[in-house]
Amino acid sequence: MKIIFSDKAPAAIGPYAHAVEAGNFLYLSGQLPVNPDSGKIDAEDIVGQAEQVFANIEAVLAEAGYSKNNVVKSTVFMTDMANFAEVNKVYAEFYDPHKPARSAFAVKELPMKALVEIETIAFKG
Repeated sequence: MKIIFSDKAPAAIGPYAHAVEAGNFLYLSGQLPVNPDSGKIDAEDIVGQAEQVFANIEAVLAEAGYSKNNVVKSTVFMTDMANFAEVNKVYAEFYDPHKPARSAFAVKELPMKALVEIETIAFKG
């Protein structure tokens, strides 16, 4: 097992790693829309936040030697399902033409008052 931290992703806001590689699988912790340079959520709208989440996911994947094409499953957490269509559009653009499995949920609240958080599983084999 290997613990992954990326200096191109925002620092963890708790006692966890950016990702853990176990065998051929990489398990990414939920990524928030935090700008790694400012340590804050800069975007106020759902599209900007979703784009930052995917930039953070890409940074962690790259640090571990994976790419978005290795992603097999994502779990999307949103504070409002009314944002689903906009998040879905950003998701589709990020992964195009790759289509990993996905679940999406509405949650009451996310850390730092974020509108979206995404956790990811990738596989190399």
